[in-house]
Amino acid sequence: MSSPDRKLVVGISGASGVIYGVTLLRALRTADVESHLVMSRAAEMTLGYETELKPADVRALADRHYPVADVGAAIASGSFRSMGMAIAPCSVRSMSEIATGVTSSLLTRAADVVLKERRRLVLLVRESPLHLGHLRTMAALAEMGAVIAPPLPAFYPGPLSVQDIVDHSVGRLLDLFGIDNDLAHRWRDGSTTS
Repeated sequence: MSSPDRKLVVGISGASGVIYGVTLLRALRTADVESHLVMSRAAEMTLGYETELKPADVRALADRHYPVADVGAAIASGSFRSMGMAIAPCSVRSMSEIATGVTSSLLTRAADVVLKERRRLVLLVRESPLHLGHLRTMAALAEMGAVIAPPLPAFYPGPLSVQDIVDHSVGRLLDLFGIDNDLAHRWRDGSTTS
């Protein structure tokens, strides 16, 4: 069993962009970080629309996985020690539940616990355009300590594929947890490096 500083809870909501969560799970395996996965039912549907993967394929990428209805799972308790949680992608619905503390699933309950325990919570919010209610919810979450990190593409590295764009966003997410990676291109002295 790994130490708390080498465990990360990964949530995948039903927002478009499930490839961010899949790429994150693969990167955590490479970085030797123990992953604890919870996917919403909508995420499983989106997975079928956007990829050739099945939910079982994604669960197999995680060290541990939990049913979204299992609010009694270890990751729903403050006594479960970890680096924190990333929700990639994060739907506006999930974001809103977390912000209000009125959680309806393990996905949002685990995020609420991470906040209350003052651990890092990173939300790759996938929605555009945003109305004032969305922006206020993001501001409230930022005030609570969450990091709002929409997966916006960076073009300075000269991406050649959609996966290059996804990799860069996931690399930046890993940076927020202090996890070494070679996915994010670094800007140094006016040039980029891999």
